[in-house]
Amino acid sequence: MKKLFLLLSVLVVLSMALSACGGSAAPAETGGAAQAGLPDLGGKTITVAVENAYPPFNSIDEASGKGVGWDYDAVTEVCKRINCVADFKQAAWDGIFPAMAANEYDVLADGVTFTAERDETVDFSIPYVTVGQVLLTRANETRDLDAFKADAKALVGTQIGTTNAIVAEETFPDKTIQSFEDFGAAVLALISGDIDAVVVDNVTASGYMGENEGKLMIAGQITSDEQLAFVFPPDSDLVGPFNAALEAMKVDGTLDALNKKWGLSQ
Repeated sequence: MKKLFLLLSVLVVLSMALSACGGSAAPAETGGAAQAGLPDLGGKTITVAVENAYPPFNSIDEASGKGVGWDYDAVTEVCKRINCVADFKQAAWDGIFPAMAANEYDVLADGVTFTAERDETVDFSIPYVTVGQVLLTRANETRDLDAFKADAKALVGTQIGTTNAIVAEETFPDKTIQSFEDFGAAVLALISGDIDAVVVDNVTASGYMGENEGKLMIAGQITSDEQLAFVFPPDSDLVGPFNAALEAMKVDGTLDALNKKWGLSQ
């Protein structure tokens, strides 16, 4: 009788263990159900390209060593709503559009400006914010935007291959614009005195000003009409679900809250 009771006890314990394993596997694989009324990607893992050098959109937190920023929060929220899992991959900006066109990543989240030229090779989501280009200088700079235009010796830099570079060339047609692989390098050159200003969007300028308190300032507004959006390979089936999630985030205030949290809007 004792043996029978012991056998039954073992079977019950094994049954409970197996049930527990089976219950935890599904959420881990699927990420949970999609929000009501939104597309359900069934827990699909999507690769998300980020620079990790473009605050406040994306950067590496020195204390934790983890990626942080608007892109991380926003894409995680999107995946929560449409049942996907974001796998963030660090990628260099230079060559990122050919990489997206070749389906090397599922999504590019990097504060990317929509342009008709880019739209010919990749697909875009609906915009999530509108920004402008500014002239970022050292905090003790006395020249304004017009003075920089008139000063033939003024050295202006920006990130290569960006709309910022296009704006810089249009704003300072008589200057050779100094190109950098990322804005972090451009800002370091500015702080060290190797260049005099950086053309960058106002949101990112604020991010670098926060990281270098008292060292930088905005000397002038150049443009104010650039729309930022997520980027996808051509004909990606993720565009519709991402747009649906972004629309829902607009309606319930989540997108506005994220934009304010990371300084994309006031």
